[in-house]
Amino acid sequence: MKAWGILVSALLMAAGAQAKTNLTIEHLNKLNKIYDVQVSPDGRFVVYGQKNGGLAPADTTADLYLLDVQDGNKVRRLTESAGREHDVRFSADGTVLYFLANRSGSSQLWRLPLSGGEARQVTDLPLDVQGYMVSADDKKVVLTLDVKPGCKDLACSVAHNKTTAEKKDSATAYDSLMVRHWDTWEDGLKNHFFVADLAESAIKDAKDLMPEWDTDVAGTGEAAFTPDGKNLVFSAKIPAADQSWHSNFDIFQVSLNGGQKINLTKDNPAWDAKPQFSGDGRYMAYLAMKKPVYEADRFGLILLDLVTGERKELAPQWDRSIEDFVFAPDNRTVYVTAQDLGQKGIFAIDHAFGEVTKIYSNGSAGDVAVRGSNVFFTNHQLNAPADIYQLKNTGGEAYPLTQVNALTLKDIQLAEFEQFSFPGANDETVYGYWMKPWNFEAGKKYPIAFIVHGGPQGSFGNMFNTRWNAQLWAAQGYGVVMIDFHGSTGYGQAFTDSIARDWGGKPLEDLKKGLAFVTEQQTWLDKDNACALGASYGGFMMNWIAGNWNDGFKCLVTHAGLFDMPSFYGSTEELWFPEHDMGGPVWDKSADYQKFNPAAFVDNWKTPMLVIHGLKDYRVPYAQGLGAFTTLQRKGIPSRLVIFPDENHWIMQPANAERWYNEIFSWMKQHTAK
Repeated sequence: MKAWGILVSALLMAAGAQAKTNLTIEHLNKLNKIYDVQVSPDGRFVVYGQKNGGLAPADTTADLYLLDVQDGNKVRRLTESAGREHDVRFSADGTVLYFLANRSGSSQLWRLPLSGGEARQVTDLPLDVQGYMVSADDKKVVLTLDVKPGCKDLACSVAHNKTTAEKKDSATAYDSLMVRHWDTWEDGLKNHFFVADLAESAIKDAKDLMPEWDTDVAGTGEAAFTPDGKNLVFSAKIPAADQSWHSNFDIFQVSLNGGQKINLTKDNPAWDAKPQFSGDGRYMAYLAMKKPVYEADRFGLILLDLVTGERKELAPQWDRSIEDFVFAPDNRTVYVTAQDLGQKGIFAIDHAFGEVTKIYSNGSAGDVAVRGSNVFFTNHQLNAPADIYQLKNTGGEAYPLTQVNALTLKDIQLAEFEQFSFPGANDETVYGYWMKPWNFEAGKKYPIAFIVHGGPQGSFGNMFNTRWNAQLWAAQGYGVVMIDFHGSTGYGQAFTDSIARDWGGKPLEDLKKGLAFVTEQQTWLDKDNACALGASYGGFMMNWIAGNWNDGFKCLVTHAGLFDMPSFYGSTEELWFPEHDMGGPVWDKSADYQKFNPAAFVDNWKTPMLVIHGLKDYRVPYAQGLGAFTTLQRKGIPSRLVIFPDENHWIMQPANAERWYNEIFSWMKQHTAK
């Protein structure tokens, strides 16, 4: 057993007789987080980034670690820099690691030999490197940089940035949408691909492959070198003024020498994404939606035979939306991840016959890599934060290669949970989860935290969240109930699509029926002592519940919740989202902005409500939260407004997250305590 394993085992044994305690926000903030998991070409090594929470190792940096699969999973720390290394990649021969880091004052590309020695700076550009790809022959690198479209060289973009920073006024002018996105105002810069030759000396210049394009690329995670190494394929939107109200990404090809961009998917008016090539160079695969102006359509897997020109969808009858995929070494099997009945599992698709085989489905899997007959992946569950796992021979039992939070969790009692199903709207099967309080005692009644997910095309599912961690409510003594209502993902495309133009219909019915069902089955849940809470669409549902189910809860919590649908349309950024789900633009008299408008039902509001919003939330602007709070105050309903000036749609900073949770817990305790 490796030394780390011995240490962990000893600590766990020493804690065996010690009483367990409940999970706290402080514990959650101290958890180590794994990112950028990469497996060497021969499958011997796994490199991963670890954002250290403060306990193991004893610092708060983010560093790289090397795990030797053939040597008892021995782990070696590769970096100890003050900054964060990210976007980690192996060289084609597996002897070198590339990564991005801010070690020299800006984000640049670095190269670290695994044989030993210090990392060497590969790029020394006047702009931050946002992403990169190294060619298979280790001779060229493609970079993504934020530049001013139309600029002939990097100096032009640098000068533009300098002029912008030194201007005397604070005004920014726009002539087209979109003007802001998520939490950032558009600054006129676009993310473009650049190419340069790798050499011993640091790269100080690079060639823009798309200087005239007034659009962003989807990034290096959605790009690939062609098998001959001469071209780049990538996903992007066609430069146009309508980018804020359509979702049509296409796959393009461009020579590394520059020149014309060839649209490889121009016949598909919907979203095309994530092109990859098989190891033998015969096939290009990519993901594609079929429905235009929609971001939650089913992603199918398209296979293009580069020899015959045949293009076909693999497993077209498999009613699941693929999130990511990789070719197996045999070049005939594709491993994919997809949500499936409350899990995100791994599946294998035989592209000759289209057969789909479930490989793993327990929790939420990602970062899949296949080496020989072994599958490597990350996984987390409602009762377990993420670790790296290995599945041997694709049919055996998955076992963890890491235990990055064993020390933090050794004295923590995590809560039990169970998935359930019930007949929801239209008597269709709807799934959900319940979770017991951490210190559950048979015969006692427990108040309910009824958590509603956002999206609305989403799912809480069997996963360990940071921002909406069900374990934390269980640790506060609540029974947790979560329902994947009509509109949720992972239950077939028709189920997902069913929420369009029905935001307040079937989903509300599912929530009512689900809560009634689970409280009847699980009698320890106190149906008369419940608070409901949610964010984004979940926040919309809180505002909707306030007017359409006002006798169901002791209190409500709405975070980033939509309150007034007509005004939301005019202030959000991605217009294709409301136009699809509401049935058109706001001036279309047949659209549903008033039909499912919480502001139209405030006459029925009476339930105490906590309202939370980030001022930098441009998806659901803060006026939506302010409008709800103003209404509550004016009507004399007990209410509280919590604003985070430096946060966006999500609460990201640890100290703010701690305040966020404590505000919610305090509010719920105030209204559920007996």
